Amino acid sequence: MKPIQTWLNEYGVSHQNPTNKLIHWICVPFIFFSIIGMLYSIALPVQLMEGMPLTVAHIALVLVTVYYFMLSPTLSVGMLLFSLLCIAGCYAITLFVPAPLWAVCIGIFVAAWIGQFYGHNIEGVKPSFFKDLQFLMIGPAWLMSFIYTRLGIRY
Repeated sequence: MKPIQTWLNEYGVSHQNPTNKLIHWICVPFIFFSIIGMLYSIALPVQLMEGMPLTVAHIALVLVTVYYFMLSPTLSVGMLLFSLLCIAGCYAITLFVPAPLWAVCIGIFVAAWIGQFYGHNIEGVKPSFFKDLQFLMIGPAWLMSFIYTRLGIRY
């Protein structure tokens, strides 16, 4: 497995344009959230606590956290915190939004990917995941690495 910095550097090559970077700061978290939301919509017949079922998202996020931990234990903490925030957002949508969570997330997913492809059109470079699908997991970590750097946290 490549070291995290190698992944981040390779991802950064196709993300140099300031507009494309800004679009990624908006769209990547929304894509991550929307995928979690779609998976959260698949409830399993087990309750985590009263009114909160175990979902496919919970299981997927355990695996995602392990993946990030293998790349960078420190960075995985930030990704876990963001994942928990996404789970809380999904739970809130199920409580307070009249539309089904999966429908809300499909809308977010489509809009965010349109933004991503627009950003890459501006950049003039294809998205990194065309080279390697693992870059779909690296995008969120790439953004988290900037937050860590800003906070002075080594990853």
